Amino acid sequence: MNLKQLSELLGLSQTTVSRALNGYPEVNEATRERVLQAVKETGYRPNKAAQRLATGKAGSIGLVMPTAPGHQSDVHFGEFLAGLGEEALRHDFHFVIMPSDPDDEVGALRRLAISGNVDALFVAYMRGHDPRLAMLKSLSTPFVVHGRSHGSEPDYPYLDIDNEAAFYDATKLLLQLGHTRFGLMNGPAHLDFAIRRREGVEAALGERGLHLNEDCMSHSLMTDEQGMVAMEQFLQLPERPTAILCSSTVLALGAIRAVNQAGLKLGEDISLIAHDDVLPLLKPENFSVPLTTTRSSLRAAGARIAQRLIGTVKQTAAFPEQELWKAELIVRGSTGPAPRS
Repeated sequence: MNLKQLSELLGLSQTTVSRALNGYPEVNEATRERVLQAVKETGYRPNKAAQRLATGKAGSIGLVMPTAPGHQSDVHFGEFLAGLGEEALRHDFHFVIMPSDPDDEVGALRRLAISGNVDALFVAYMRGHDPRLAMLKSLSTPFVVHGRSHGSEPDYPYLDIDNEAAFYDATKLLLQLGHTRFGLMNGPAHLDFAIRRREGVEAALGERGLHLNEDCMSHSLMTDEQGMVAMEQFLQLPERPTAILCSSTVLALGAIRAVNQAGLKLGEDISLIAHDDVLPLLKPENFSVPLTTTRSSLRAAGARIAQRLIGTVKQTAAFPEQELWKAELIVRGSTGPAPRS
């Protein structure tokens, strides 16, 4: 079925049907519902090329995907994309993914924006003083950032979680349990979330006159292998930490393996809090000792960013320019009183 046939079936003009499908506000809600119901019943799919000619919109969200030999993919990003995809599917939007050399992301974003193949962009894995921001702000293409850029003027649209507050609160809980020796397993040191999480830990410790020793910190890709390596190094220290903060449940998986192999008990000899991105295959409540976590869903963040981008493109709703979500602290069995030395 084509647009002409659908409009004849409904007794509406092709223009009205097209505007209803594309979310134009001048189409009343009853008409829009009639059109959407007919689309569902007939299986009609709009011709993207014709739709683009009619509306001037590509119906696409663009993203740049850094890739190179040895450049590892990330399970966390996959979960974020799942949320983005769910919302895009609801609005019949597509993804345009441009592979890029990791050193040419600024150029790749510019080329994608001016290609005419996308209506909006989103950017993730924000760094401190991120060089992509200035270029994005110079374009007319709408964009939303997942995260923030530490040290940059906060004058751009973003959605982020309050990483500093999350790890401040987690550290305060461990301090209240009597811990004084801390370790931090963090993401790559140049990424914004890792910078802010470290600052949260250091702020809470500083209030008690404590500090985070350099040899009790690791910055790495957030894999279980890296978590195990970091924990093994922490356990070899003359005064090993009794409280560990992990930037991911994936890191925690390896860290706990090292704790078990050392014959130590989680929640007794060592307490651990991880950040839970709500990964469907790694639920903190299903660990042998359920994990205390700071919790914020990557999938929900992806869906919200897609909602904002598509709403901006279609001009169907007004959204806040900046959103900062608070992570939830959930206490389980992996945290307990500091062991007596």
